[in-house]
Amino acid sequence: MNLKKENARSLYEPSFEHDNCGIGAVVNIDGTKSRRVVENALSIVEKLEHRAGKDASGETGDGVGILLQISHSFFKKAAAGGEIIAPDGNAVLNLGAERDYGVGMFFFPQDEFLRAQARKMVESLSKKEGMRFLGWRKVPVNESVLGNKARDCMPCIMQCFIERPSSVSRGLGFDRKLYILRREFEKTKFGTYVASFSSRTIVYKGMFLVQQLRTFYSDLQSEEYVSALAIVHSRFSTNTNPSWQRAHPNRFIAHNGEINTIRGNVDRMFAREENLVSRDFSADEIKKILPAVDQTGSDSAMLDNTLEFLVMNGMPLALAIMILIPEPWKHDDSMNAEKKDFYHYWATMMESWDGPAAILFSDGDVLGATLDRNGLRPSRYYITKDNCLILSSEVGVLDIPESEIAVKSRLMPGKILLVDTEAKRLISDEECKKKYLELYHGIILDIY
Repeated sequence: MNLKKENARSLYEPSFEHDNCGIGAVVNIDGTKSRRVVENALSIVEKLEHRAGKDASGETGDGVGILLQISHSFFKKAAAGGEIIAPDGNAVLNLGAERDYGVGMFFFPQDEFLRAQARKMVESLSKKEGMRFLGWRKVPVNESVLGNKARDCMPCIMQCFIERPSSVSRGLGFDRKLYILRREFEKTKFGTYVASFSSRTIVYKGMFLVQQLRTFYSDLQSEEYVSALAIVHSRFSTNTNPSWQRAHPNRFIAHNGEINTIRGNVDRMFAREENLVSRDFSADEIKKILPAVDQTGSDSAMLDNTLEFLVMNGMPLALAIMILIPEPWKHDDSMNAEKKDFYHYWATMMESWDGPAAILFSDGDVLGATLDRNGLRPSRYYITKDNCLILSSEVGVLDIPESEIAVKSRLMPGKILLVDTEAKRLISDEECKKKYLELYHGIILDIY
């Protein structure tokens, strides 16, 4: 939908958008990749049907999706089976080692001419950015499960694969290169949405009913698809127009609630851009990236844009979350002076993104959750005796025998919960904030 044209002839106003959705996450704390994580995450979102909006016919949902680690075992097999085709028409049979390639999830227009132009642009920009473009994979889907409205506006869904340059480090270093490429591509206006573009994570989503996520994407049904973590989301858009791209998760977060300060947040982000300097991007690369926030997105998409920008510029993911969604520190006389000084300092750099919100976030290595300062959105979690954390907006999303549960708790207002799959451990709110209280003087970023 062209929002500018729609606004010209209707009372629809994007800035009034609000959501009340269902969220869930599963993570093996020791970082072990398993099929069970994927299956449990899909089961959770299917239990969140009461949180998912649908049209009057009951055939089309407001949006459902899942964020996973890129499953090397799955894509290695897909490549060996000839599913990935290079621009010259030959099959790409070898992708290299895990995290030596990035995967982009593209929602292309159904128009073949526009799609061909957009694909050519991605290939060209990859070369321009010094990366070898490997090939395209048509994502196998089952259109027959969709409602008529979802099928009528369904994009052509494809994945692209790009090789990591040997001079670029795995993980964040490579993801920065993919971030630049994606931002350049998004400015070309080919009517294409990029759901994810990373060497660590991938997002499968769309205008589904909750049970259609699993049945639409064949990838999610494969026993080969494994992950150590998963985030799921069922969307209830109370006064928005559902679309394929507005389904969650976004590239870093899944969000339940509203950002009530969104207009001021976005305006201030835009106002900073004239003076931005980065230690991780050159001046030329910063020009390719900016504007950091896509103002045609929803409130949660714009929060995701801002979080991504901070992380790509070297800010640890958990710290960025703490700064964007801080505790209620200003009038809390019981908070110790050191922590209050921490929040006061960062408040001079970034205003809080306020509203009733529960946020799940991940970069593929860590998975976390946080609540707004008032705690107006529920977020409950279990930790099982076999070291798995299960979190959701409500209880009862998975049938777990009481004898297998080691910890049962909930997130408190303004608090954060973090699982680091690389360090193989759960990090509490107190420990997480203590770490950054000790370090924050040394990680002041040049981007301000």
